[in-house]
Amino acid sequence: MGQLWTLRPATAEDAQWLADLKALAMRPDLERLGLWNRDWARQRFLDTFIITNTDVIEIDGRPVGVIAVRPERDAQWIEHFYLHPSVQGRGIGEQVLRQVMDAHRDARRFRLAIDRGSKARRLYERLGFVHEYDDSNGVDQVFSAEGN
Repeated sequence: MGQLWTLRPATAEDAQWLADLKALAMRPDLERLGLWNRDWARQRFLDTFIITNTDVIEIDGRPVGVIAVRPERDAQWIEHFYLHPSVQGRGIGEQVLRQVMDAHRDARRFRLAIDRGSKARRLYERLGFVHEYDDSNGVDQVFSAEGN
């Protein structure tokens, strides 16, 4: 099946619905961990949303997800990677992540953090991410993959 989705640069006008998307997409994991708080989830997104690092995922011109790449000296962090639940499980996440990694590939490693026990771990491991360490917050696990 061909590519059904596109990426476009995020805008300031996207911030509120992206915060809502994060809360919606993260709710199952946060509830499982006993940490669900919609306002906190939204605010955490808004506090770390950097427009220039972020792309909106669209299907037929309709926004359905988001992904960001935050460059640092020694790594490129995949952040804010959320898909609306209505489009999850169709291979879109894997396609988007592969394309974004290919577009940003250089000598630096890719890194990302996921909630302990997240089902998303399978996707990241399929794409070569390996567990690096557990964050001291007791929730996040950091994974990395080779950049080149």
